Amino acid sequence: MSVRAGIIVTGTEVLTNRITDQNGPWLSRQLLTLGVDVAHIMICGDRPADLIAQLRFLTDQGVDLIVTSGGLGPTADDLTVATIAEFCHRELLLDPELEEHIAGIIRRYRPRTPDLDAGPTRTGIRKQAQIPTGATALPPTGTAPGVVIPPVAGDRPIPTIVILPGPPGELQQMWRSAIASPAVADVLTRAEDLQQETVRAYGLHEAQLAETLRRAEAENAGLDRLEITTCLRHGELDMVTRFDSRDVDIYRHLLQILTEHHGHQIFSTDGSTIDDQLVDALDGRSIATAESCTGGLVAARLTDRPGSSAYVTGGVVSYSNAAKSDLIDVPSELIASHGAVSEQVAAAMAEGARHRLQVDVAVSTTGIAGPGGGTESKPVGTVCFGVAVEGRPTYTVTRHFPGDRERVRDLTTTAALHLVVAQLRRK
Repeated sequence: MSVRAGIIVTGTEVLTNRITDQNGPWLSRQLLTLGVDVAHIMICGDRPADLIAQLRFLTDQGVDLIVTSGGLGPTADDLTVATIAEFCHRELLLDPELEEHIAGIIRRYRPRTPDLDAGPTRTGIRKQAQIPTGATALPPTGTAPGVVIPPVAGDRPIPTIVILPGPPGELQQMWRSAIASPAVADVLTRAEDLQQETVRAYGLHEAQLAETLRRAEAENAGLDRLEITTCLRHGELDMVTRFDSRDVDIYRHLLQILTEHHGHQIFSTDGSTIDDQLVDALDGRSIATAESCTGGLVAARLTDRPGSSAYVTGGVVSYSNAAKSDLIDVPSELIASHGAVSEQVAAAMAEGARHRLQVDVAVSTTGIAGPGGGTESKPVGTVCFGVAVEGRPTYTVTRHFPGDRERVRDLTTTAALHLVVAQLRRK
């Protein structure tokens, strides 16, 4: 990678997980689209010494760009600009025009704010209008301006540093101004034209993929020019490949190798998720859920997407046997004969939900998530599924998932979506 960057997310509230970091991943994606490889995403609290330590680390790593978020407010613990100015050996100077610009924002949105021309509010405004010498101020998208500090050459060079606000909305609005600033634009001119492609597989183990990649490399497929990373989550294996656009033929060759060896397990080569594919497979049909062991997780996954009300009608969490009978018409004698965790009951749950909620498609889950409740014939991790599609026989299957309760429920939810897509694509 010709240009590398590091991201520092500041804030004790992020470090202690009171707030989940949204800025680091968002900035990483934006930089990648610009051809910049993100080497590190770091989080530190509101202590100047810790921020300086991270700045020093990234500088020693030789990154071309550092982007920080957070610590630009008017309060005493908002010390990012002052700390970075100290690190860069730059004096802080008050920008009178910026001071009045910030004051105007506060007047517009908080016209009754006391002491705007004096007192603590004015002190806070002046604090935010302090800009390091030689730096560029980025127009505020809230009340805090961003800052771009150009690089410093010499025996101990310092890379270009972009200082952005912490609130994700403000940071994202300011990003366009940041990358248009002369110092950042100069860095981006050296960036390569990078591409990123994602292959997703279900039922493929990391060891199997690793063996395929080893064989391809042994055949001198040129894979050393590709940056390949894998991630196993929710029972799916994602393979993300980054490469220079000049190496697109090498990536196509890799994709051909993967398809030859694992075509029946690969369900996406264009980055689309199983959630995306389920919507396409529904093709205007409506869907509902009947859940026992997943407790509504399948319905939650279906409704995570904006616009899901167009195809999701509802769901029933029929956890107890009585609820299965009362809410979705599963015969009590069926439960007595086969047990609640059985394909017969899974089929009845799916069919009952389809009829009760008047939908085209219904999926059911009934199983033993643990840690207790398992037997020799039905151990913990046993889950039965039903998929009822109008005009077709109901499909059922039993799967066995490893892990603790949380993992079993997570794997079951993903499996339910894959089963629905598979049944809808059947001819």
